[in-house]
Amino acid sequence: MSKTTNKFSPEVRERAVRMVVEQRAEYGSEWEVMKSIAAKIGCSLETLRRWCREEASRRAGPAALAADDRERLRLLEREVKELRRANEILRKASAYFCDGGARPPREMMMAFIDVHREDLGIEPICRELAIAPSSYHEHAARRADPGRRPARAQRDDEIREQIKRVHEASFGLYGTRKVWHQMRREGIMVAKCTVERLMRAMGLAGVHRGKKTITTISNPKAPCPLDKVNRAFRVSRPNALWVVDFTYVHTWAGFVYVAFVIDAFARRIVGWKVSTSATASFVLDALEQAIHARRPDPDDGLIHHSDRGVQYLAMNYTQRLAEAKLVPSVGSVGDSYDNALAETINGLYKAEVIWRQRSWPSVSAVEMATLRWVDWYNNHRLFGPIGHIPPAEAEDNYYAALENLDMAA
Repeated sequence: MSKTTNKFSPEVRERAVRMVVEQRAEYGSEWEVMKSIAAKIGCSLETLRRWCREEASRRAGPAALAADDRERLRLLEREVKELRRANEILRKASAYFCDGGARPPREMMMAFIDVHREDLGIEPICRELAIAPSSYHEHAARRADPGRRPARAQRDDEIREQIKRVHEASFGLYGTRKVWHQMRREGIMVAKCTVERLMRAMGLAGVHRGKKTITTISNPKAPCPLDKVNRAFRVSRPNALWVVDFTYVHTWAGFVYVAFVIDAFARRIVGWKVSTSATASFVLDALEQAIHARRPDPDDGLIHHSDRGVQYLAMNYTQRLAEAKLVPSVGSVGDSYDNALAETINGLYKAEVIWRQRSWPSVSAVEMATLRWVDWYNNHRLFGPIGHIPPAEAEDNYYAALENLDMAA
């Protein structure tokens, strides 16, 4: 028989190991138990010790494997819990930041944390939104103590109040450019890009004009004066050129017509009229108001420019021009720019008054709104072509400069 053949049967090995376990309490140490049993079995002490070690490893294997499985299961459950919480955060954030772009603004993300920090936790939300928790804690501290906010944020708060005031004073008509010019006129030095940024954040904007509607009905057979303006609407003094036109407004009771007389020097409205009928007497009333308010001198050579509408070519209208010593001028046929300045004012009126309200109940409502707008337009509205100042101020500056020139002479 080979020397390597094991002479002890499995049953003997199992019995020897079991006896070592059972007799352990009767001896001072496990080594003494093995020494006593090995002598009785007929094996060496080292052989019995090896049997006991192998049996201990075999029995410990499933227990160790079960412990590993439990640890792995615990880790998986923890991971699933974290993933569910992350999905909940992202689900709520996707609805909250739907218009925020690829990465929403910082203020919006901080507001989201404020709302959901109790149920979702600050740390998980910050981790999913890629925000440092310290950033949120600093945000909360600044909210509790506004004095800790950056100087730019504090300055923005001050500018926001001024922007809101100017925008409301313009009846919500001014855009960023005019709000900026008005603030500079008041001595508030601020960059235009800052006004644009803050107005965009505040959701404020000016009005926009719509498309032009044709109201001129001409009579090609009617004689009319020549065009003495030729689109040259810039003049050097008041009472040098008046341009006239009218537009219409829908009301619950039907159409209402609004006529304007504008002095081209400062774009000042010097006469206006609201009527339910577009007759020659209607536009003549606006002219009468302008003549009474301005009292032009016959030596002024004041040019009165209109389009080829039949109202402005009517006999009673042309006679009144002759009596007031006004020089008539009529735009050319088929020329969309023949009375561009008057059409510009009409466009401003429609955009800043009429289209801002869904409907108008009556002629009196249109008349009152027109009165308020004309007063604001002449005395407060900034007009770009005259240096971003109101028309009344531009005329006052002209007469002041003329008086100083006379005194110097």
